Parts: sequence; C-alpha cells; structure tokens
Amino acid sequence: MKPFDVTSGMTNMRGVFYPTGHMVLMFRTEQHAHHACELLLRDGVAEDDVCLAAPADFERQIGDAIDDYENVLLPSVGTEMETARRFRYLAHEGHHAMIVHAKAALTSDHVLEVLRDTPISYGQRYRFLVIEDLVSQ
Repeated sequence: MKPFDVTSGMTNMRGVFYPTGHMVLMFRTEQHAHHACELLLRDGVAEDDVCLAAPADFERQIGDAIDDYENVLLPSVGTEMETARRFRYLAHEGHHAMIVHAKAALTSDHVLEVLRDTPISYGQRYRFLVIEDLVSQ
C-alpha cells in the first residue's frame, strides 16, 4: 500500500482536492479502514492502487488545498469545495480515509458490494467533471 500524498494530479486547476479517477471513502475507525482495505486487496485491487490516510494527515493535506483556494476570488461552478470541506471535517472528527484508484473496470457498485458490511461514513468517486456520491450522511 502506498502512502497518501496529495499530488498535483489530485487537485483541480484551482488547487482544490479533486482526485479524478479515485474513490475516497471515510471510516469512523482505523480498524474499519484497514478491514475495508483488506477486503479490496483480497478482491483483486492492486496494493499500489490503495492508500490509507490517518485523520491528522488527511485533514492537513486537504486543508492546505482548501486554505489556498479560499484566498482566490474566483467563483466555482461545482461542488468540489464543499466536498473537500466535508472530508476535512470528518478527518477533524477522527475519521480515517481510504483512497482507491478506480480504474474503469472497478465500478462503484462493485466496491460498495465488497464493502457492504463495513461501515463507510462518507464516500465519493471523482470522475472527470463529476463527483459521484457513493455514501453520504
């Protein structure tokens, strides 16, 4: 499993967290996040396509992108800022993040089926120009 790091490919042109081609799932506990990761790995997802982020690390990295963006006076037509704020809030509350590189063959429905017994607190799939709600509170 690779370490989580917000790279330029995980932000939009404004610098807001928007990891196109990834699913971001939040879990209330570290155990739930690790269990979800194990289930996906057993299902055939490659180790390099999954990373876990501790709450403080995820909050800091997402927060950096939000704080930088809030200094820009340009309006946004999408929901990426509110979605990033939601992730930051959950991380601040202690939720753990799992980021999955979602190749075309890996459907949202399949991932949710594999994780059906694992409590996901929030989840989004980032597509080109579209954020798909997977799990919302």
